[in-house]
Amino acid sequence: MLSLKLVMFFKSTVFLSVVGDRMAEGGILPMSLILISFLLMIFLIFKASVKLRSDYFSFKKYVSLVNQIALLALVIGLFTQLIGLIQVFDAFESLDNVNAASFAGGIKVALLAPLFGWLVFLVGRIATFILTWIYKDNEAEARVA
Repeated sequence: MLSLKLVMFFKSTVFLSVVGDRMAEGGILPMSLILISFLLMIFLIFKASVKLRSDYFSFKKYVSLVNQIALLALVIGLFTQLIGLIQVFDAFESLDNVNAASFAGGIKVALLAPLFGWLVFLVGRIATFILTWIYKDNEAEARVA
């Protein structure tokens, strides 16, 4: 039942439209880089889950790659935020009278990429925590048997 609701949620055009709008607002290049790193990270999480029964070094390589890509997404988001804030302050510096709505809109746009980067980072860290936990449980079971 829950999976059916999730499928319907992600299939709705409203959800995809909102995500597309937010990606365009946050900047196509940085948001695309973060999205590509997210997709690559999901692929590596899957590969690491396949390697749960293999040797430790092969498993650890994939977990390390997931952590590095998650951190890269976070850094891209934060770097983009700094560039966006500088652009916002430059634009308002050239104006005589700044209204609050324009300022808030500029700050909102500057915060979209780091928010997406943080989301990717959290997913990566949670996944590596769970994968490492499962691997340690499998290792303990193998020693007992």
